[in-house]
Amino acid sequence: MPSIKNLEMAAAVSAHHNITVKKSLFSTKAFYTPTQSPLKAMVLEYSPVEGERVERLLSMPVDKMAAEIAQKGKPAAGVNGNFRLEACLSDDRQFCALQLLRFSEFSYRPLFDVRFYEGQEVESVAKLF
Repeated sequence: MPSIKNLEMAAAVSAHHNITVKKSLFSTKAFYTPTQSPLKAMVLEYSPVEGERVERLLSMPVDKMAAEIAQKGKPAAGVNGNFRLEACLSDDRQFCALQLLRFSEFSYRPLFDVRFYEGQEVESVAKLF
């Protein structure tokens, strides 16, 4: 499991008003402040076809995204893909942060700013992974 501090979106997540970051000598842990639930970082990689599907899903309203995932299934993650989805999800599923990146010019570049979801929206968004 990757560390939150190693994600491209680490600064944006740390700066969110509902996130508390606790640093110690050997680790950095982030918590969703309203519930004190720890955040877990995830990195998923996708092929070009699946990555474009993820990009399209993330551009939809949350309810439509959930309906499409329920109908067609979640995108299939792989290894060493052209697209990388970075996610931070609280253990209680009340907070989620996402950023989709595409490999271009020898590095991953963000396709949009970090997106934050809280409350009931998180259950729908979490169906992506």
